[in-house]
Amino acid sequence: MKKFVIAAVMVFASSTAFAGDSDALKNILKSKAYAEAESLLKSSLGQLADNAEKARAYNHLVGLALEKFTKEQNVQTANAMAELNKTKVEQFDTLGMYNAAYNAVINGIECEKYDQMPDAKGKVKPKFHEANAQKVANARLTLVNAGNDAAGKGDQDGVLKFWGTFLDTEDTPLLAAIDKSNEKGFLGQVAYYAGLYANQAKQFDRANKYFDMAMQDPDFAKDAQNQKFSMAQRNLKTREDSLNYVNQLKELYQKEPDNEMAFGTLCNMYSGLNMATEFNQLVNDKISADPNNATAWALKGQMEMNTANVAGDNADWDSPIASFKKSIEIDGTNPIVLTYLGFCMNSKAATLNDRNAQKEIYKESLSHLERAKEIDPNREKANWAYPLYQCYYLVYSANDPRTQELEQLLKK
Repeated sequence: MKKFVIAAVMVFASSTAFAGDSDALKNILKSKAYAEAESLLKSSLGQLADNAEKARAYNHLVGLALEKFTKEQNVQTANAMAELNKTKVEQFDTLGMYNAAYNAVINGIECEKYDQMPDAKGKVKPKFHEANAQKVANARLTLVNAGNDAAGKGDQDGVLKFWGTFLDTEDTPLLAAIDKSNEKGFLGQVAYYAGLYANQAKQFDRANKYFDMAMQDPDFAKDAQNQKFSMAQRNLKTREDSLNYVNQLKELYQKEPDNEMAFGTLCNMYSGLNMATEFNQLVNDKISADPNNATAWALKGQMEMNTANVAGDNADWDSPIASFKKSIEIDGTNPIVLTYLGFCMNSKAATLNDRNAQKEIYKESLSHLERAKEIDPNREKANWAYPLYQCYYLVYSANDPRTQELEQLLKK
């Protein structure tokens, strides 16, 4: 019995101060409240004697954070049983538990940093690694739920705090030996949505990092890459920036010729920079290599449409119509392409003097525009309303209910 008591006292004393400790460390270790201990550590970090004292100070914060975390976890578990048994539940501090988990993780990593530094004799003798690794790993997983709750409340800062810390500590040395295979099922999802929040907060370096992590998950790789492309485009400031970005895209496209996002973005960049020769070469090469590529035909039609728009009486509307028709033959689900096709057909009809020929073109255009309306009824992607109104007006009449319905829509 005596040995047991002594052992227990020794374990308890491992977090207490000793005579040789600095006054700064003694004050930190005496504190039983996390906020007070954290404040003392921050204000007196430079007064701690060495790395060993700093490790002990941070380990004390880990212990206080885990105490709160464990307490709330136990209440949560007890409440779940109470609900099943229809007995009274206790008050539960959800945010307190999440913050305690966060505090355990960040202080555990700081503790590890100093714990792994050499002592006065140049030797590394970590004291807290084994004790902290699994405990901190358990607390870290709770940050996923914490981020979910923050997202549900529209709390951008909370999302980046909790999900960001979860992701940023994925490869921290403290957790190197911890089995993280159970994270594979949700790591990519967390990284993708954390990237969206970081992008929204204009923290672009973090967003890029999280999207890179999401790209390791096949389910989120394409969306994450698309977000990276979109983010890079929005942050271009000068023509030089744009040309440098074009070169990056060309390099990526050469490595991944089947990467549709790289192809589409490169086309958009060429178009925006008025690099018509490069645009046409890229699209024609793509069509030669892949004649059934709907995107390539759509982009070809868009460039031809833009050319026709500024050509006046000499406009060639047959070329974009043919290209858009080829695109929808391959994939008829894009409301933008369907709307562009309808616009081009209406523009061609307007150049004809033969009323019957006009009407036949408007009828065909109408079918494509109605398909666009069916796919995108709220015009979130394509503004099909006016060209469809033109068709109804000229195919049916100004008094037709369909024409009048669209007329009212256009007035809103």
